[in-house]
Amino acid sequence: MSLAVLFPGQGSQFVGMGADLFETRSDLLGDPADEILGWSLRRLCLEGPEESLTRTEHAQVALFAVSYALWETLQESYRGPVSAAAGHSLGEYTALCAAGALDYFDGLKVVAKRGEAMARAADLEPSGMAALIGADAALAEEVAGRRRAEGGHLEVANLNAPGQVVVAGSERDLEWLTENGRELGVRRVISLNVAGAFHSAFMASAADEVGAALSDVAFSDPRFPVWSNISARPHQTSTIAESLRSQVVSTVRFEESLTDMARTGVDTFVHVGPGDVTAGMAKRTVDGASTHVISEVADIPAVADSLVTVT
Repeated sequence: MSLAVLFPGQGSQFVGMGADLFETRSDLLGDPADEILGWSLRRLCLEGPEESLTRTEHAQVALFAVSYALWETLQESYRGPVSAAAGHSLGEYTALCAAGALDYFDGLKVVAKRGEAMARAADLEPSGMAALIGADAALAEEVAGRRRAEGGHLEVANLNAPGQVVVAGSERDLEWLTENGRELGVRRVISLNVAGAFHSAFMASAADEVGAALSDVAFSDPRFPVWSNISARPHQTSTIAESLRSQVVSTVRFEESLTDMARTGVDTFVHVGPGDVTAGMAKRTVDGASTHVISEVADIPAVADSLVTVT
């Protein structure tokens, strides 16, 4: 068995997440975190309201913290080898922390600034994202390129898995896409409930702010390779900061990252964090892959036992 751990990004949050962690991991989720954030992480995660938790500046921090605390709890039961890690968008920070390349509290500070910066950038112009059903990467880029040729600003934002492609653009771009998508070969266009056009040029101001926040962060060599969202290859320590800055305005190449992990021999993927989205991406992308989900502490014993048994 060759194991990769995967961490979710924004969109996997829900009120009640981490309920089994706030008492046992107060070192990560309690007062030290609240002092950095200036608000109660516990109250937001457990009580909401949902509309507050889903705000970009809150959801990113909450998912990062809860996912990392779950990873640390998993380490108490499973200390076997890890061959690779990746995180979807925001989850890349969690993956880097899990690998020891980034200190958790340094990561919390940067993620808080990242979420705030992306929220501000989203407020500058009405924009959003849409999933293209029945489109691959080539078709998505062709469609986006057609819109740009007409003066629009549509971009490919996420290449998640086969059949899971997301584009980002202004409200006008997305209206154009809905009207013309079928004619251009897209079976269906589904608008996503997000605050803005993430992973596109619409986030340029946020990328600058994230770059400034990262300039004071010291990165260490990871204990296991962490795949970069923008290169779909393992991070080099010297370029982690620039990669994370660029990630804000660049395509998330998660499908290619999963494929490249499989090329190195990875055959088992474990989603760690709320939801199960990255396990689904791995299952769709890597033929014959074994996938597991740890979305709460209660999931750990069975998954850890199965990993130890295989190892």
